[in-house]
Amino acid sequence: MPRPVRIPLFPLDTVLLPGMQMPLHIFEPRYKLMIGRCLSEQIEFGIILAAGKAIATLGCTAEILEKTKDYPDGRMDILTEGRAVFRLNELIDEKEYYEGAVEYIEDGPFASDARTEAQLTETFDRCHLLLFGRPWRDSVPTQPATLSYRIAGLLPMELEKRQALLEIRSEGERRELVLRWIADFLPRLLELERVRKHASGNGHGPN
Repeated sequence: MPRPVRIPLFPLDTVLLPGMQMPLHIFEPRYKLMIGRCLSEQIEFGIILAAGKAIATLGCTAEILEKTKDYPDGRMDILTEGRAVFRLNELIDEKEYYEGAVEYIEDGPFASDARTEAQLTETFDRCHLLLFGRPWRDSVPTQPATLSYRIAGLLPMELEKRQALLEIRSEGERRELVLRWIADFLPRLLELERVRKHASGNGHGPN
């Protein structure tokens, strides 16, 4: 079934990536209405980066996996997951909430590089262990063409870097960007862990 070319739109100060899970707290009346429609019609909505009055060109559709909590005043918590990258061609302001006239963006051909993939997954696994205290397990290892998105979605990556990933149409180039980011981040993470371990001891280093 083809994806709709007009979708509900949720401009946010965040970037959703395909395969990335994102919890959201819905409290504004217009977005309670929008999410209610998405739930009843079982449709996706678009999340797109909005900084001040500027809205990005590319965003990602969000599928609602579940409504995790209802509040007496109509607020709700939902869990979403990124699906398809889209280009916003027109911002439509006809309802209580925005909609977007969109087109969906596909990647170019991808040939997996086993060496780069192993380097990326091994270095990310070190980060994951330090960040979350457990090894990383890929949720969908059968989808190598979106590996960079799944990894970046779990890292404390800057919004501009995540948006840059969203705008790259080559998985190989996305992997290189994520690998460079991790190469810069991991030494700082290791130093933080060293300081944490030292502070949790008796406060005295070796003589």
